[in-house]
Amino acid sequence: MTALFRLFTLCMFLGASAALAQGAQVAFGGLKHDRSLPIELTSDSLAIDQAQGTAVASGTVLAGQGSLRISADTLLVEYETQNGEPTGNIHRMTARGTVTLTNGAEAAEAQQAIYTVAEGRVVMTGDVILTQGKNALSGEKLLINLNDGTATIEGRVKTIFQPASQ
Repeated sequence: MTALFRLFTLCMFLGASAALAQGAQVAFGGLKHDRSLPIELTSDSLAIDQAQGTAVASGTVLAGQGSLRISADTLLVEYETQNGEPTGNIHRMTARGTVTLTNGAEAAEAQQAIYTVAEGRVVMTGDVILTQGKNALSGEKLLINLNDGTATIEGRVKTIFQPASQ
């Protein structure tokens, strides 16, 4: 077998097996994310409900923490509570609409993303597309563990791998 034929066969095998996969684990972010960094939020409007311990940002929303960026149409911020009172620490952020999450050179798009800050986990759902350089993966759910820089994509996973150029 020639080297070119082996490469072609390997690419076909990877493509076929990936298209049939129900889930795939991938690296995400490379570096560990520091969830203790401050979260900066920019939006066209912000409605705060002290009694409920929530805030809703809407209109060209961008939230950033270190190298992690989330953009969306709306973002619901839920604060931690202690004895029924909000502490001011963010517990969870739920992004909806056209959601894009970036961490370094990687980007993921979906209809919704839920970032649980204390756990360092992001769950993205709805027509998920993850791009890593020239490679792309798609599915229905992306589970990102920011603590160890890994991710799992689930739900009729499709992948496109670009072979390295020589």
